[in-house]
Amino acid sequence: MPVIPTPFHDNEDLDLDALGKLVDFAARAGVSAVCLPAYGSEFYKLTEVERSMLVKTAVEAAKGRVQVVAQSNHPSSRVAAAIARNNAALGADIISFAIPRQFALGEDAMLAYCATVCRAVNVPVLIQDFNPGGASVGAAFAARLMEIAPNFRYLKLEEPLMGAKVRAIREATKDRIGVLEGWGGMYTLELLPQGICGIMPGLAMCDLFGKIFEFAESGNQPKALEIFEAILPQIVYSLQTFELYHHCEKHLLKARGLLANTRVREPALRLDAAVDAHIDGINARILLALATQGLQSS
Repeated sequence: MPVIPTPFHDNEDLDLDALGKLVDFAARAGVSAVCLPAYGSEFYKLTEVERSMLVKTAVEAAKGRVQVVAQSNHPSSRVAAAIARNNAALGADIISFAIPRQFALGEDAMLAYCATVCRAVNVPVLIQDFNPGGASVGAAFAARLMEIAPNFRYLKLEEPLMGAKVRAIREATKDRIGVLEGWGGMYTLELLPQGICGIMPGLAMCDLFGKIFEFAESGNQPKALEIFEAILPQIVYSLQTFELYHHCEKHLLKARGLLANTRVREPALRLDAAVDAHIDGINARILLALATQGLQSS
């Protein structure tokens, strides 16, 4: 379930034609769903109108071949619910939103927030909890929310060493809530045996992750690790900051012939020649892995 980046023209206007081509690539790559506008889509630099345009374009480009997960983030549960309703009306198959972490909230307050947004729509809901400053929600929270919001189906977590939490959530919810691993897919091989239902990496390596899943689930761990070793340096490097991630992701998409313009909307990180060269170097290893696996791009 890759995140689709937001393509821009040089003047920072949305490039909806380019977006449609990225969704088409995802569908051809065989992923189950695509997600936007998320953190990896620079959603925090977009207007609400632009976010709606991205969802509408993705739904039209998907043509039912791949599910569209529409991110509906806002610190206010009332506003997030309204965004979720709009995205569902645009044809999104799944609604996603992040638990607001700008300020500390108790579990009951977070539960009420999530329930409000879930109840606003009649489609499945995926909840993201990205909380670098503290603990994320766990099994008890998932079980409580599942009972009061039956359309809550997925929980995306981004933290290291969460194998025990994955097992606890599966047990507490009787596997009714699927756990996805975020953070670029960095912990994929660790968490596959613990029962994650999927990952949410960037689009540029989604087909390679598909190969990793294929080999790992068939018991060919050495082959899965071989591919993972080729992509891990880029994941680790890019996730130093989200702004660096945008550049790395778009550079790789351009190298694959999937995106013509690597523009990142301002304010954007300024990359010097040495950083550009390093990104190209680690991306070259990914291109080699793609060729080795017989995977095409554009």
